Amino acid sequence: MAHTQGATWRNWARTAAASPYRSETPRDLQELSSLVVSGVSGGHQVRAVGGGHSFTPAAVTDGIHLHLDHLSGLESIERFGDGTAHVTVGAGTRLFTLNALLAAHGLAMRNLGDIDKQTVAGAISTGTHGTGARLGGIATQVVGVRLVTATGDVVDVSRDAQPELFELARLGLGTVGVLAAVTLEVVPAFRLEAREEPWALDAVLDGLDELVDGNDHFEFYWFPHTRRALTKRNNRVGDDVEARLNPVRAWVDDELLANAVFGMVNRLATLVPPATPAINAVAARALSARRFVAPSAEVFISPRRIVFREMEYAVPRAELRGVLAEIDGWLRSSGEHVPFPLEVRFAAADDLWLSTAHGRETAYVAAHQYVKMPFKRYFQAVERIMAQVDGRPHWGKMHWLDAERFGQLYPRFADAQRVRAEADPTGVFGNPYTDQVFGARHPQG
Repeated sequence: MAHTQGATWRNWARTAAASPYRSETPRDLQELSSLVVSGVSGGHQVRAVGGGHSFTPAAVTDGIHLHLDHLSGLESIERFGDGTAHVTVGAGTRLFTLNALLAAHGLAMRNLGDIDKQTVAGAISTGTHGTGARLGGIATQVVGVRLVTATGDVVDVSRDAQPELFELARLGLGTVGVLAAVTLEVVPAFRLEAREEPWALDAVLDGLDELVDGNDHFEFYWFPHTRRALTKRNNRVGDDVEARLNPVRAWVDDELLANAVFGMVNRLATLVPPATPAINAVAARALSARRFVAPSAEVFISPRRIVFREMEYAVPRAELRGVLAEIDGWLRSSGEHVPFPLEVRFAAADDLWLSTAHGRETAYVAAHQYVKMPFKRYFQAVERIMAQVDGRPHWGKMHWLDAERFGQLYPRFADAQRVRAEADPTGVFGNPYTDQVFGARHPQG
């Protein structure tokens, strides 16, 4: 195994850093188990780190930092008569690798978010999701997990085998063990027709139910200080539909406009904050419509090369219009300058204990701020607005809530606390962030 003493780690957004006692990269399951046991015996906490795309300190530790890069790749495929399959992959598999592996076998994820740099384990453990009124987050597609427990034992859990442990293993911030492998329910490969169009924000909100329910995947980006939005409608199409995007147009839209020019816009807003409303107005009106057809993963994923900070809240879908009006009102009265658009997505209700969509049709509102601009005042104002409608923060994005508040927001939160305590009585898999969100433990050491 690769071993580094005291190597400093930072996440992608530079919002969290760690100086662990040891950094380890186990080569296989046996080494992973041995490292957990050595952590316990040495009085060190143990945290696994994925792609570093969480904005929280979820992966931070001063104990043993585990990098699961070698626990990657395809282990098995079990196919079913309806075309679906159960695919087992190493927990350290990056989403972009997973998508390529599935495509090679004529398969695909049912739904994805818009970034593919995370590991499978990190994405499910923090509740990563995409958009679609009839679809849930990535964790809803998990049917089994191989877990290394606090005793170093390796267990396979599912809805049928230790179902309560399974709940926190697939969405629980790594607090009941280290994920070694994940089994996903996947579907036959499919293509999506993408339609991206600038709309007036009021037209989007007036027709919201039709847009959300009438498309397989719908989302929109609202530009603060304007009443303009970019809409994205993605729908399944057959093999007979063709509309490839011109490579030059794709580069202009995805790299030049979405990254290079947008980065320049944010730098300008940083230098001249009062110009932000005018900049956003120009940017919103400069958007042009486009339509193309591509394999699903190519449509879901967008390149993200501009570093930003992000807060995202899940609210009851029926409350979305009021929430956006409150944010708009605060921006107008506060004088805060926000060049980044707010991203709005949707999900079906589900029954996962710690899913942000637990028990309710959900709208997600993500607030971003450029890395060189202040974010705390803006994000805390958004959080106060979200509290009025019992909003639930994304587990991997910035927030200031604690276990007491989560106990009010999640009907099964006490069960999650109980299972965590049973699975990890000494707190070996804890850290200050997990203590904040689940309640303080009494860790070793």
